[in-house]
Amino acid sequence: ENTIHQAEFQQRLGESQQAAGEYQQAFNADEVFHVDLEKQETVWRLPEFGEVTSFEAQGALQNAAIGKHNLDIMIQRSNGSQGTIVQPEVTVFPKHPVELGDPNVLICYVDKFWPSVITISWLRNGREVKDGVFETVFYPRDDHSFRKFSYLTFIPTRGESYDCRVDHWGFSTPFRRHWELQVPLPVSETTETVVCALGLAVGIIGI
Repeated sequence: ENTIHQAEFQQRLGESQQAAGEYQQAFNADEVFHVDLEKQETVWRLPEFGEVTSFEAQGALQNAAIGKHNLDIMIQRSNGSQGTIVQPEVTVFPKHPVELGDPNVLICYVDKFWPSVITISWLRNGREVKDGVFETVFYPRDDHSFRKFSYLTFIPTRGESYDCRVDHWGFSTPFRRHWELQVPLPVSETTETVVCALGLAVGIIGI
């Protein structure tokens, strides 16, 4: 059975009380679109989706305004205690089988975390990379935690390593998940000679 999900939330961040929120719709848990609340526009997960249907961002903006109002009332009536922080689970893997020199995508999957205040960045050989990076919105889970994807386009090269760096309240310092290409070293001529000589010796003694 197919399901359509509408997810939206509003929050205020830390001592600054900076407002943040999100509005998105998904089909069978896959994002169809979200609304950029700052730019006030609908952002389709795939451009083709916007060719067969439409959604007016104004509807999401009205919901966001109501959500902010309700949040302010709830804050005033609460004792200001903080919810339970849930540390993210971080996994890094390539989108396609890896071959040297063939363009690919590294995926950093950050899962089961709360609250939805997080910074994800990429490092190549220890230096931050900003080109070729794409990040999804927050995807809510049934247990009210969140998940999020970050993507990095790259060309596999011998000797290069990558880290997905995640900064979240659940970590005392930014967490890094390491990934590097494991390429078998070429067999040297010396090794080939030893193997050949060993094979010849085995043949002579008749083993």
